[in-house]
Amino acid sequence: MFVRLSIAVVTLSLLGSAALAQGAKPTDPQIAHIAYTAGVIDINAAKQAESKASSKEVKAFAQDMARDHEAVNKQALDLVKKLKVTPEDNDTSKTLSKQAADKLAELGKLKGAEYDKAYIANEVAYHKAVNSALETQLIPAASNPELKSLLQTGLKLFQGHQQHAEHVAASLK
Repeated sequence: MFVRLSIAVVTLSLLGSAALAQGAKPTDPQIAHIAYTAGVIDINAAKQAESKASSKEVKAFAQDMARDHEAVNKQALDLVKKLKVTPEDNDTSKTLSKQAADKLAELGKLKGAEYDKAYIANEVAYHKAVNSALETQLIPAASNPELKSLLQTGLKLFQGHQQHAEHVAASLK
């Protein structure tokens, strides 16, 4: 139930903004901001997990998430500077940020194995939703070839994150 709820929340927030829901193609500056925001969300969740998780495997996973998402976000910032593009805040990135803050607060109330399971379940759901949004919405909508390439590279990395999270989740049962 928790995983399904997380998937629904993230999918709706990623794809439910007025622009995306109505079929309007997001602009490259909006895509850059959505992708960067999604990375920041996972970095913040990972940092919380590094301090709250009780399982060594969950802590190691969180460290990987923080490292990898920080690296991708650095590449994204370098690219937008190179292209002289200013990432544009939008309804999708605002919704993502608000819902992520709520989820962090919810997770923050948990402890021990309960926290570990909830964090990893959320990571599985989050990566599924982000990967789906990258594949079906953001990559196809990106017009700049370098942005599209960075998103495709990120997708491959995040698919690996999803598999890793699923492995950790299976080990916690």
